[in-house]
Amino acid sequence: MTTAPPAPASTGPTGTLDRFFEISKRGSTIGTEIRGGLVTFVTMAYIVILNPIILSGKPDVAGDMLDFNAVGAATALTAGVMTILFGVVTRLPFGFAAGLGINAFVAFSVVGQVTWPEAMALVMINGVVIVLLAATGLRKAIFDAVPFQLKIAITVGIGLFIAFIGFVNSGFVTATGASSPPVGLGVNGSVATVPSLLFVITLLLTGILVALRIKGGMLIGLIGGTVLAVVVEAIWHIGARGVDDEGNVVNPGGWGLTVPALNGSPVSVPDLSLIGAVDFSFDLGKVSLVALVMIVFTLLFTNFFDAMGTMTGLAKEANLADDNGDFPRIKSA
Repeated sequence: MTTAPPAPASTGPTGTLDRFFEISKRGSTIGTEIRGGLVTFVTMAYIVILNPIILSGKPDVAGDMLDFNAVGAATALTAGVMTILFGVVTRLPFGFAAGLGINAFVAFSVVGQVTWPEAMALVMINGVVIVLLAATGLRKAIFDAVPFQLKIAITVGIGLFIAFIGFVNSGFVTATGASSPPVGLGVNGSVATVPSLLFVITLLLTGILVALRIKGGMLIGLIGGTVLAVVVEAIWHIGARGVDDEGNVVNPGGWGLTVPALNGSPVSVPDLSLIGAVDFSFDLGKVSLVALVMIVFTLLFTNFFDAMGTMTGLAKEANLADDNGDFPRIKSA
């Protein structure tokens, strides 16, 4: 009776990637990682459009506004750089991009007190403090002190927030007035619109594929819904939903965010003019030091627990976390 010799370890590029990122060790395969990366990219790509929608067109205290295309280019660049950096440093399969919630806080609260370059300086200060907390080990100590159940609760809260944004963008939930929060049902009290119907179809299709454990089910649902929306717009020319100067809804049955049409060239030179547009020379005559400290504290608090909940949820979903919600290389993460 003989025993077959163990297979020799792969020494090619694939084997090097496998060992470095511990793909086989995590019970995954390179094919699975590629599919997961595609799904992650498609599910995160909405922020490249949504971030400019939230940040551009909002005047600061000086009356200046950010350009839509410049914000989109900066969003895409930072997401790409940070995702690659995180993957190389921590060897964990997480994606990074601008955070929902923090961008809305900056757009609707912070720039009412400072200019856009000054607001970005406050965001940068928040980032430096986060790095210092990580370098000193204080962030990990706080992370370890928070009960696992609370970490999961934060993850659920973030998921509900993003789901709520989906309902708003689909037209199921809208603002009832020009300055009111989005708590009304449908547009002008109705959800009987083509965009809302396509939202339901895409949601059901994706849910069924995921429930049936079809590989790439979420990706198939997203691409299928997008193609269907483009075809519907090309045939019926639904157009965009808007609001006039008096606060009345124009074309209530239209698309809420952007019209799904193939217009213009798909390739263009990115506008990176906003990179480095940071100003630390705060005018303390217009905004107090206490107000600046409170803004940084709010950003820090939101950023800290947002990242904690997200990392915990991702680590659990990827089977990287232990029973306490801890996962490898958390300090570098």
